Amino acid sequence: MIGLCIAAALIEMSRNGMDFKVDSDTSRIDPARSVFLRIELRTPPDRNAALPDLRDRVEGFSLAEDFVDEPKKLPDGSLLQAADWRLVPEPCAERYKIRPFLVKASPKMLSYQSDEGKYSFVAGPVKFEKPPPREPVTGEMEVSPKKDLPPLSWRLVGLSVLALLAAAAAAYGLYALLRYLARRVREHRMSPIERAWAELARLVKKGLPKRGRYKDFYVELTMVVRRYVQRRYGIKAPHMTTEEFLRECSASGGAVSASDSLKGFLESADLVKFAGVEATVEMADDATEAARSYLKGDSSAQAAGGGGR
Repeated sequence: MIGLCIAAALIEMSRNGMDFKVDSDTSRIDPARSVFLRIELRTPPDRNAALPDLRDRVEGFSLAEDFVDEPKKLPDGSLLQAADWRLVPEPCAERYKIRPFLVKASPKMLSYQSDEGKYSFVAGPVKFEKPPPREPVTGEMEVSPKKDLPPLSWRLVGLSVLALLAAAAAAYGLYALLRYLARRVREHRMSPIERAWAELARLVKKGLPKRGRYKDFYVELTMVVRRYVQRRYGIKAPHMTTEEFLRECSASGGAVSASDSLKGFLESADLVKFAGVEATVEMADDATEAARSYLKGDSSAQAAGGGGR
C-alpha cells in the first residue's frame, strides 16, 4: 500500500517494549473529504501482536476500510506492522471520534496460560475537531410587502404558473428517467469492451480534470478498467485493492493480461486517490490514454484468440 501524506500525529505511545502510533492527514473534519489514518506497531522479536480493527470503534463515520501493508522486519529483529484506514465522515454528526480500542500482544513462548495477553494494552480515544457551525437561518422576512393588485386575480395567476412549472418539471423528470433507463438497458446488452468504451467516453465528456476534480476523475477512470475486467473475466476487480487485483491477474494463468502498463496505470492512479499527489491536466490525459491503450490491447488479444464477442 502506498504511504499517506501524514499531517497530524493522533497517538504515539510505548508499552512493554512496543511502540504504537496513529497518524492522520488531518485533525479537523471536512464532511466533503475522507480522513486517512496510518497505524504502525513495532514489536520486539519475542512478542506476537496484532493491529487493532477499528471498524466497530469509529463514531461519526459511515464507512471504514483498511489497506494492510506486508509486515517488515527491522535490522534490530523487531517487526513493524502498518495499515492505512480511510474513514468517511457523516454530515452533521454530533461527534467524530475513535473509541478506545485494544492492541493485543503476548509472548511468543507461553510459560503458562496466564501469560497470554499480558502485554496487551488499550489505546485511545481519538477525537477530531468538528467543522465550524453554519450561520443560523432565522426565516424572518426582511420586508413586509404590500399587495398593490387585486389579490384574488393575481393569486390565480400565480397558482396557474406554479402548476405549469410543476407539470413541466414532472415531464422533464419522467423524460430524464426514461432516457436513463433506456441507456442502461442499451449498455447492459453491449459486450464488455463496448460498454467500457461508452463509460470512458462519458467520463471524458464530464471534463473533471479541467474543473480540478482530479481525485474523482482517477476513481472513475480506474473503475472503468476494473468493471471491464469483472465483466470480461469474472474477477471482482472493483472490490479489490490494486495489489489484490494484480495478484488475481497473475493467478489467472495468463487469462487476464497484467502488463507493466496496466500496473503502472493503477499505481499512478493510487498516488492521486490515496497519497494526495497533486495531478495535472497532462497527467490526467496520460492516464486516459493508458486506460484506452489497455482496453484496446486486451480486446484485440481476446478477438485474436477467439474470446471476443
